[in-house]
Amino acid sequence: MKPSAPGEEIEAELRRAEKSLRAARLLFQEGLLEDALSRTYYAVLHAARAALLTEGIRVKSHKSVRRLFGQHLIKTGRLDSQYAAILAEEQDDRYLADYDAIFSPEKEQVNTRVKDATRFLKAIKRYLSERQKRS
Repeated sequence: MKPSAPGEEIEAELRRAEKSLRAARLLFQEGLLEDALSRTYYAVLHAARAALLTEGIRVKSHKSVRRLFGQHLIKTGRLDSQYAAILAEEQDDRYLADYDAIFSPEKEQVNTRVKDATRFLKAIKRYLSERQKRS
């Protein structure tokens, strides 16, 4: 299998982000709140990975995405710090939703995460579009 071009990989990450966000919305509508939280996180994770790819950074671990997103996109001023906060909150909630059997999220909390993931994905798409115009 030959390595993919960065542009192909970025597009693939964005498609995964969009699919995860769509799944989160459907799961939320069905009242499957823990699963919706998990999907909102993956929407944000894939969008963050797409943004990191524009910097030439390929990341595999969840922890590395969070750290490198902050280091290369937030601290440099390329993106607003609110997006690092969204990534962190989504990751923390996803961990609870996936691994804490007692955790029971409130509907409003999940609705907030869906809205945050939507905002995050829009911001990343805008960032990628602006970077492409400059290239």
